[in-house]
Amino acid sequence: QVQLVESGGGLVQPGGSLRLSCAASGSISGIRAMGWYRQAPGKQRELVATATSGGTTNYADSVKGRFTIARDNAKNTVFLQMNSLKPEDTATYFCNADILRRFYLTWDAYWGQGTQVTVSS
Repeated sequence: QVQLVESGGGLVQPGGSLRLSCAASGSISGIRAMGWYRQAPGKQRELVATATSGGTTNYADSVKGRFTIARDNAKNTVFLQMNSLKPEDTATYFCNADILRRFYLTWDAYWGQGTQVTVSS
């Protein structure tokens, strides 16, 4: 069994910062990409940022220059540092990881339960 557990969401004023964390645990043989997605009420889930195990990163245009994704591969953890937050960043943020479980031959996508980020004055 594999779990992704997120933390770090909350309420912040415009211009403020938050740091999200997501730790993968369980019977894991390997992790390829890890990333963050978000979903605002009434909208589709969208990519925020991803990072491969080798360090290649990808960002949505809307967050470039403000958000930074980083991984600690030894701890199966991914972080999202969010600076200069805007009200339009308000959403539930979900962690995603492409994981190979021990004794399995296929890679599967796993999701965390989501953490709420609200940017409001």
